[in-house]
Amino acid sequence: MLRRGVRPDGRKARGMNATFAASELRIPLKHPFKITRGESTYARSALLRMSCDGIDALGESAPIARYGESVESLLAFFASYRAEAASPYRLEELLAPTIPPAARCALDIALHDWIGKATGLPLYEYFGLDPRETPTTSFTIGIADPESTLQKVDEVREHPILKIKLGLGALHQQVETIEAIRARYTGTIRIDANEGWDVDEAILVLAELARFDIEFCEQPIPAGNPAGLRAISARSAIPIVTDEDSRDAGDLPRLAGCVAGVNVKLVKCGGLRGALAMIHTARALGLKVMLGCMVESAILATAAAQISPLVDWADIDGPFLTAGDPFTGLTYERGKLVLPGGPGLGVRETFTP
Repeated sequence: MLRRGVRPDGRKARGMNATFAASELRIPLKHPFKITRGESTYARSALLRMSCDGIDALGESAPIARYGESVESLLAFFASYRAEAASPYRLEELLAPTIPPAARCALDIALHDWIGKATGLPLYEYFGLDPRETPTTSFTIGIADPESTLQKVDEVREHPILKIKLGLGALHQQVETIEAIRARYTGTIRIDANEGWDVDEAILVLAELARFDIEFCEQPIPAGNPAGLRAISARSAIPIVTDEDSRDAGDLPRLAGCVAGVNVKLVKCGGLRGALAMIHTARALGLKVMLGCMVESAILATAAAQISPLVDWADIDGPFLTAGDPFTGLTYERGKLVLPGGPGLGVRETFTP
């Protein structure tokens, strides 16, 4: 825990009178969650507690190893962090682009939670958004054997939108998985290959899957190949949406004309401010927007949900996947995101982890 002090050059730091404490947060999952890059049985993230002028605030980040960040790197960052801006409202100073995105995400959320509590406003109201305009989220089904996959589908068959993870195993087996799901599920289906195919495989698989009324396919091929995405989009009846290719607003111009939309995640782009920049940039480029999440607690999921009235699609299902989350906030009404009404994030702690 760090307090206002002295700069390395000997001058008094001009930072606000705030404390920050980061710790690891682990929450068990209801089912093992598997994608192309690995499998987990618990959500692991970094919890950030901020206190300033008698107001306590919460932040969270679930760093992505693919981008060279980890819970350990976040804890190390906050172990030496000094907030030198004069006020928590100085977001431009406090959220400098030199801060690694995942660490910036946790700090961004905590600062916004503090500002909302200080002003008495829920964040959706602070951003000028209508909480009634939230979208319906998808529910993600991780990669598993056919029997386990269908069992998971049966457990949530009343949910209006499912996102099915693909990208591992023989192509014909992946098609058979979707065929078996569609035989018993009449709602909306999205698919996500998490970079699991090459261009030719994607074109082939998507042609086979088109008959199953798939809403869109997320990140079919490894990131860094806009021409490949353009080729797939030109030959696929299923719209293509990026995830790993769309890390922040600076990535989006090269994707214009190549895909139908982009997935915005707070942990990739550095929090709410980064997400808003991505959303506005995507709109200017004619791209649709999905707001996504990692496997995370209600803190991070609720933060993303606060700006969900701005997007076309939501994939904010973290609280569906966890068991025993120590925080409450975002809830659901047949999959539609329901925002808490309290100031800031509106997240409450049920017990200390």
